[in-house]
Amino acid sequence: MTCVILSDSGGAGTKDEKEGLFETKESDMANKNLFAGLRDRLRWTDAINNELAPAYAHASEHALAQYAATGCLNSTFYARAELQLDALLRMAHDVSPAFLAQTAIHCRTKGHMKDAPAVLLAVLASRDGALMEQVFDRVIDTGRMLRTFVQIIRSGVTGRSSLGSRPRRCVRRWLAGRDATQLLRDSVGSDPSLADVIRMVRPAPDGPERSALYGWLVGQPHDADALPQIVRTYEAWKQATLAGCDAGPVPPVPFQMLTSMPLDRAAWTSIATNARWHMTRMNLNTFHRHGLFADDDAGRAMVLRVAKRLRDRKAIRKARVFPYQLLAAYLNANSELPRPLRDALHDAMEVALENVPAIAGRVVVCPDVSGSMTAPVSGWRKGSSSKVRCVDVAALVAAAVLRKNPEASVMPFEHRVVKVRLDPRDTVMTNASHLARVGGGGTALSAPLADLVRRRARVDAVIFVSDNESWFDAHQAAGRQVWQRDGTETMRLWEKIKRNNPSAKLVCIDLQPYGTTQARERDDILNVGGFSDTVFEMVADFLAGRMSPDHWVGNIRNVKLESAPV
Repeated sequence: MTCVILSDSGGAGTKDEKEGLFETKESDMANKNLFAGLRDRLRWTDAINNELAPAYAHASEHALAQYAATGCLNSTFYARAELQLDALLRMAHDVSPAFLAQTAIHCRTKGHMKDAPAVLLAVLASRDGALMEQVFDRVIDTGRMLRTFVQIIRSGVTGRSSLGSRPRRCVRRWLAGRDATQLLRDSVGSDPSLADVIRMVRPAPDGPERSALYGWLVGQPHDADALPQIVRTYEAWKQATLAGCDAGPVPPVPFQMLTSMPLDRAAWTSIATNARWHMTRMNLNTFHRHGLFADDDAGRAMVLRVAKRLRDRKAIRKARVFPYQLLAAYLNANSELPRPLRDALHDAMEVALENVPAIAGRVVVCPDVSGSMTAPVSGWRKGSSSKVRCVDVAALVAAAVLRKNPEASVMPFEHRVVKVRLDPRDTVMTNASHLARVGGGGTALSAPLADLVRRRARVDAVIFVSDNESWFDAHQAAGRQVWQRDGTETMRLWEKIKRNNPSAKLVCIDLQPYGTTQARERDDILNVGGFSDTVFEMVADFLAGRMSPDHWVGNIRNVKLESAPV
């Protein structure tokens, strides 16, 4: 019997293999050429990354899920903001409207992203207006989100340049559902401002108070006596302050509405005294700039008061503080801040770590310390780039795991493993700082794995924290067809580790996902795109067998759309 089989056209092989012709003897056995190498074929790469090195591409839904849940739409080390937006729009059109709606909801409510959910909702407005209207309020939950959505629609990047009847109706409904205090808070911001949005949609007020409030917000004539009490209090305080009179207590309005006023130290002291935990964390430099921590009795008393608030265990738990937020505060803190405040941030980190699950067993954490990891984790923005770099986040993950599991191993890497001595008893901030100061070379995710293979190490889990743009192996292997049959060096070495550690699992946290990975998703491999503090729980669940690798798509598909099709 002669069998004619169409072969996979990719990959090198014999002349007969390329032509798809195989002669076999008459037999009851299945064709070995077709089935015996199936596992090997699953290792074949199907993409190249930004460094033109072999990689695996994510499926459309997985790629959108990662990108939307973590994309910052700012310029990163490898991609300009415009390219990231183009990629997000392309992915958004590759999935169904239902999955698009589910992704917008998930990355806003679970990932707490700001720009990407608004982009996806704007795309949905042009693809399925009824579904967009159904999920609008679940995605647009703040004034900033509303302004971003309107800005994106009017930019024309999603296919339309005007709001249209459905989005206009959604915005009007959203405005009508906000009380005076909420609208006052929403009024902070511009391009467009809330006043601009109100002028665009022309909402119908439901009474004298709302009519006066809309008039006040857009700067039109209004009945001042009909304004909500909080607005009247603010206006009276503002007029008195501008006139140089005794204005009385600072009104409870958004912080940004006060900073442009000529406030004296007493007013700033009042603001700092009444600030909640997160406001305090985010404004330490502002308070310092206005003299609240001066070297006098009042300043020293304020330092002690603020430090006590920062390390307050009950306040930290109530504010649901996570390690990343404290890392950002620590890195952004003015070097001239009094030492008690910086020490308080260290103490707060230790409390916040109580929310991080322990990852037990023989765990190896591999933070990428290569040159590209010095990029801001949320991308470059002119004049406002985050001081938190990718390498800082990688170091935070490693230090946090080490803190919860002193037996864990940390293997920083670039194109090779970098030796760093860490003490599990040191604070997370201290260990993270040690890690962030090393490295700077090329990128080879395989480097730690090669070391583990050489030592025949016993491991239960290996966790990579990287930007995933591995290239050093491919450049070293120039001339080999590595990107077709051999798979990535990372996958080849992982298979060797699995021979000695059959139950081991691999986690690849990609801080700036570009749509490719060095390790294909399967039962023992998890790819996580981007970073938030929920990543700790996600990794712990996967390693404990409580979550499958398709978590991104699976979790998003579980989002209920009520009567909408799933």
